[in-house]
Amino acid sequence: MVRGAQAHSGAGLRAADLLRDARDHERAGSVADAVQSYGAAIAEAERANEPAVLGEALRRLAVVRHHRDETEAARRLCQRSYEVATAMKNDVLAAEALNTLGGLALESGELVEAGAAFRNALVLGGHSRELRARAEQNLGILANIHGDLVQAGAHYTRSLEAYRAASDEHGCAIAYHNLGMASRYRGLWDDAEGYFAHSLAIAQASGDVRLQGLCLVNRAEVHVARQRYDEALRDAEAALAMFDQRGMRALKVESYRVIGMVYRETGRPALAEARLRAAMELAMQTGTVLGEAEATRELALTCQTMGRNQEALTLLNAAHRLFRRLDARVDLVHVAGKVAELVTTYLAVARQWSESIESSDRYTFGHSARVATYACAVARALGLDDVQEMTIRTGAYLHDVGKVKVPHEILNKPGRLTSDELEIVRRHPEWGIELVANIDFPWDIKPIIRWHHEKYDGTGYPDRLRGDEIPLSAQIVCVVDVYDALRSARSYRRALSHEGALRRMNECRSWWQSKIYDAFARAIGPETAATYG
Repeated sequence: MVRGAQAHSGAGLRAADLLRDARDHERAGSVADAVQSYGAAIAEAERANEPAVLGEALRRLAVVRHHRDETEAARRLCQRSYEVATAMKNDVLAAEALNTLGGLALESGELVEAGAAFRNALVLGGHSRELRARAEQNLGILANIHGDLVQAGAHYTRSLEAYRAASDEHGCAIAYHNLGMASRYRGLWDDAEGYFAHSLAIAQASGDVRLQGLCLVNRAEVHVARQRYDEALRDAEAALAMFDQRGMRALKVESYRVIGMVYRETGRPALAEARLRAAMELAMQTGTVLGEAEATRELALTCQTMGRNQEALTLLNAAHRLFRRLDARVDLVHVAGKVAELVTTYLAVARQWSESIESSDRYTFGHSARVATYACAVARALGLDDVQEMTIRTGAYLHDVGKVKVPHEILNKPGRLTSDELEIVRRHPEWGIELVANIDFPWDIKPIIRWHHEKYDGTGYPDRLRGDEIPLSAQIVCVVDVYDALRSARSYRRALSHEGALRRMNECRSWWQSKIYDAFARAIGPETAATYG
């Protein structure tokens, strides 16, 4: 403690001592003290002409400045470290600077530059176990971004071996944590827990508060996945206390998010919503895009559990945009995997919303899900791409969302509707657009909602569009919508057979563009009819 007090002023200490104290401050999470001590070490190293200490102090200060979002200053410091090391022909110190420059490039989304820097660092200073450990660690992170989790684990394992060979306990703790994360992403829960436990024990022994908190909050996510909610809450709250005490606001985002997940899964949605909104707000304040994206997704799921499906879709759309921002700049995640998970959730919410609306209509329950299945089959028959198919699937789930405004007594009326009642039902495409007007969908589904009752010959509604004025996606949903309606029983008629429905539709072929009707006829074959309902 006496030395720490001296380091704060820089008086009476050699550059190496100041560097050591700065490292201690950094590991303890005392960022302001670390910056001051690294600055003092640099000044003393320059005065005493100690280039090795100068190069390392410059590099470590670059890392701290980067963690404070001062990336350009970090690059300049690290470049100067590389120049100092090159001038003194210290390959290891130069390799360390290259490795750190690679890390800065990685977090800025410059993946090619990052990979080149890491590999060059290994060539230049790979005989140093410490350098090899860190370079392998960074190559593991790069593999993780590309979604190659097996390769990432291999790099992390080599990193751990190098740290062990160098007798670097703290480095081993970082490697164990990285292996825990890779195992968690792969669903290897036992392995993940074991790695986090190893990392946590070392972090506690060394006093690394930041790493302790990371181990706890990431282990809490494993507990959530295994439905061990008491353990998850304990770990997440302990991590939150550590981050709060040290002023690590960005890291608090993860704790709030996991606590919110626990509350949701244990039937306390109001508490879940409060914690998740706190996570989102803090993420926005600290510029933590990944944290904001993941918290927004979890809040969407929470709204879904409360039946607030429209709000859930709005939040999922916001999360989708945030993940796409990450895809553009790259954060330390496999964004494609995150987006794939998000799309699955999105479809589940869209389907649930459609089912909640259809539940009030005993004649059409399950209609939207069947229309989605048929529409995707037609899309494939037409050779449409994955994005177009996703647009059609989502739009089909939500095509009848406007029926929520149709009075219950009309939807379930025994017998045929009057002309006035029919006019009310025919307003559902317009009402549907009103309901989703403020939702910025990732896919262009609003034309499907508004125009799925338009006919190619101009006899449809609500806008009497004609021919190719009707978007392709709306035409596809229209044709399968009619098919499913004919195959469903009504109070005034029995359901038609597959062949009967096709005969009836063949009489009205002018309603659809020829290529779309032909694709429909190819897609809706005997097997589909046999498995209907």
